[in-house]
Amino acid sequence: ACIVEALQKSTRLVRGRGKNGSPIIVFPEFPAFGEIQEREFHNVLTYLTSIPSLSAAGVGFILVIDRRQDRWAAVKGTLLRIAGSFPGNLQLVLVLRPTTLFQRTLSDILFKFNKDEFKMKVPMIMLSSVTELHSYIDRTQLTTELGGTQEYCHEKWISHRTAIEGFALMVKRTAQILQSFGTELAETELPNDIQATSNLLGTHINKKSKMKEDLLVALGQGSRLLESINEPVVRDPDHNMNQDELENLATVQRLLSQLNETERAFDEFWERHKTKLEQCLLLRHFEHNYREVRCLLDQVAERLTAFSEVGISPAHADHIFRELRSHEERVCVLDRAQALAREGDELIQNSHYAEDSIQPKCIELRAVNEELSTYLRAKKDHLLRAIELHHSLERAAKWCDDGIYLLASQPVDKCQSHDGAESALQEIERYLDTAGQNKLTDPSAICRDYDTVLNQEFRKVFQKQVSMQEMFEKRRVSLKKLAAKHTRPVQPVAPRPEAIKSPLSSPGESLFSADTHPVVCSQVEGQLQCNRSASLSEEEENLAILRKHVMNELLETERAYVEELLCVLQGYASEMDNPAMASLMPIPLQNKKDVLFGNMPEIYHFHKRTFLRELEEYEDCPELVGRCFLERMTDLQIYEKYCQNKPRSESLWRQCSDCSFFQECQKKLEHKLGLDSYLLKPVQRITKYQLLLKELLKYSKGCEGSEDLQEALTSILGILKAVNDSMHLIAITGYDGNMGDLGRLLMQGSFSVWTEHKKGHAKVKDMARFKPMQRHLFLHEKALLFCKRREENGEGYEKAPSYSFKQSLNMSAVGITENAKGDNKKFEVWCNSREEVYIVQAPTSEVKTTWVKEIRKVLTMQLEAYRGRQGSPTSPDHKTKRHEIKSDPTPFGFKGTSSHNDPIHCICGRPWSLHLIISTVVGQGVLIYRQPFLPSDKYRVVSDCEKGEAQDMSVKSGEMVQLIKEGDDGQW
Repeated sequence: ACIVEALQKSTRLVRGRGKNGSPIIVFPEFPAFGEIQEREFHNVLTYLTSIPSLSAAGVGFILVIDRRQDRWAAVKGTLLRIAGSFPGNLQLVLVLRPTTLFQRTLSDILFKFNKDEFKMKVPMIMLSSVTELHSYIDRTQLTTELGGTQEYCHEKWISHRTAIEGFALMVKRTAQILQSFGTELAETELPNDIQATSNLLGTHINKKSKMKEDLLVALGQGSRLLESINEPVVRDPDHNMNQDELENLATVQRLLSQLNETERAFDEFWERHKTKLEQCLLLRHFEHNYREVRCLLDQVAERLTAFSEVGISPAHADHIFRELRSHEERVCVLDRAQALAREGDELIQNSHYAEDSIQPKCIELRAVNEELSTYLRAKKDHLLRAIELHHSLERAAKWCDDGIYLLASQPVDKCQSHDGAESALQEIERYLDTAGQNKLTDPSAICRDYDTVLNQEFRKVFQKQVSMQEMFEKRRVSLKKLAAKHTRPVQPVAPRPEAIKSPLSSPGESLFSADTHPVVCSQVEGQLQCNRSASLSEEEENLAILRKHVMNELLETERAYVEELLCVLQGYASEMDNPAMASLMPIPLQNKKDVLFGNMPEIYHFHKRTFLRELEEYEDCPELVGRCFLERMTDLQIYEKYCQNKPRSESLWRQCSDCSFFQECQKKLEHKLGLDSYLLKPVQRITKYQLLLKELLKYSKGCEGSEDLQEALTSILGILKAVNDSMHLIAITGYDGNMGDLGRLLMQGSFSVWTEHKKGHAKVKDMARFKPMQRHLFLHEKALLFCKRREENGEGYEKAPSYSFKQSLNMSAVGITENAKGDNKKFEVWCNSREEVYIVQAPTSEVKTTWVKEIRKVLTMQLEAYRGRQGSPTSPDHKTKRHEIKSDPTPFGFKGTSSHNDPIHCICGRPWSLHLIISTVVGQGVLIYRQPFLPSDKYRVVSDCEKGEAQDMSVKSGEMVQLIKEGDDGQW
């Protein structure tokens, strides 16, 4: 703006040229020329000399200074300023001197004398008129004001120059912005997730569009400027541009060319950058899908491992096979893996920059896919062979059962005769020739052929068959001897055939055990004088059978429990991550798998991989299974976390139970019961353990391991109690502190509570003394919380109560009176030397006893912890004086009172009927310790105590003291 203003005032660059092409700068008449600031004048000269081309500027400038209406002083000042400020090469300086007689004469004289003062190395010529000027510069190169013929509008020239300079600046800024944006793009790190990559691509596209708009604006401005310069030619085709116009035209064309080149280079760079970002987005989608598919493949592999069992019967094995077939039909991840591998191949074929990352994943997908397909085929073959073997074993078991029935049905008395023995022998031979054709004649060969699918149960069946064959052989030998030689008849009582079945046997299950003689051996071979394999009494044997029955129930229900958990996790939890099922899932259920299922996966893996296997190790010695529970008791505490989450899970289920997602999952699984029934399984299971352990303990009295069973049962009950307590604890509202700072929750329950406050010598009791407050108490290791129970609303777990926090007592400042007057269900909790007393009434005396015992335990542990920190009270560095009172037992309890100088000044207390209290000061609180006692009113001092005040008394160790009375202030 300053340059434009100065140009308008002082000087101009005309479009003409000198005879040798020198640019002409004219300094027109301007009376205020001397007032122009030196800086502005220098800027104007610098700008004007920068406009012509380098070749024209190199020839040198011709200066025309018009001072015809001015004085010599102005001429001199102008020449001096030009000499000091002109930045370019000068060729000639022409001065139109003042026209008045005096000033012209003065100029001629003084110019000669001051010529050297101007310090110009080029000719300076003083001209008297414009006619003389024309002899140096052609009239066609001068404007009309200097007698020339050139049309010149200074304002239009300034306008053109301003537009050109503005356009040049715009081109420069646009190029800088594009360069900066290109640098930003080049330095941008590619994101690692889909959303970030998509956001980055969108951001860059928006920025590029804005840059493109600015570029188009600049191109439009340049085009309009070019049209303005070409306007005279458009208007008059015969018009010849002067040098100045030609240079302006060349300048704008050059700038437009630069702008077009910048646009082309930017477009090329942008295409490369955009392609890379799009490839990055495709890569992130590929990687995301790869992780999903890989996870699904792992889940399929894990699910297939669940089909490692071959069943316990033909029907069970056939059911497993049908489930495997159904699972195979539902699994679409194998096809998805193949499709994803093909997608990766396409990315590589399209010259993706991350080929080295994509190709290994494609190879891995195909390898895992092929491995799973092969494993699936092998698993189906495995189960088919297992089904075939099950049928063979079922036939073998039936052969054994029929053989037992045959042996038990043969009358022993008739076998004593020759004819009877022959008849029985023929029956056995016929059975072996006909029915025996269905048995497994070569168990060892069967074991070799089916070794991959046999387990311990199958081998037991083979062992039963071997035992049965031995029995037939023995019977055959005996009958042959009887047929060949008569012996004196023996008259034992033959067992009835219908009495040979064990009450614990199931259809298709033989009555023989793999590690003992058959049960029927005691019935059939009893007549052949066979002894039992064990010397157990009948009662002991019955208990062993009952223990075995309970153990079988434990194992069978444990296996079924594991299968049910797996069914829930695969049939429901995994489907929540299945994109094909996403459309069926309601919004409240999305991303809520952890809320709905809690830590069920953790429970499943623990039981599947650890607990079930360890339980199976105790199958033959059920009385010792308590050890397994004790060793895994810490792991079983995972049920606390599951139960604490159950209210949230129940609430979410009620919101979404009718949705299509759950209905479709239930339909696929062919379940009659809904998901909520299966979500209740962990809660039912931990309760089931309690019942089974009780049964085992009942049948294991006096056996090895019974103590472990009792301890395991106690621990399970402890877990159930902790679960129940924690369900109440999470329902507390209004407590500002951190529950974790209160220590472990020990007890919780509802009580009636009265409060009593002592101020001075007066006692202030509640206005509602005869109408107690109903409070729910929570006993922690470090505090006792008083809460108000709120009304129960809702259904299911939402019907659980909530508790409003009311008050908290620090256990380090609490004392307790175990028996309150008038009611054996009441006890007192007090603090601050009984200034605050809370009379608590339990529902029953048993509940009161339990709470008092637990509070006593807490206070005792605090006392022991304090003594451990402080050291022995008689040690030299023990600065606090204390004394203890030891009972020669008495019916009175004790408490201590404290002051700043001596923690305990005197002995005080009140009558109680059951316990002795010995108290000592911990910090600013009183910690209570109890022990049982016998009635007496005398006490022995066990530590010296000097009196602190005049009314106190000093006592020495070993002295006897006797309680006289209790004062009004509570001291003894």
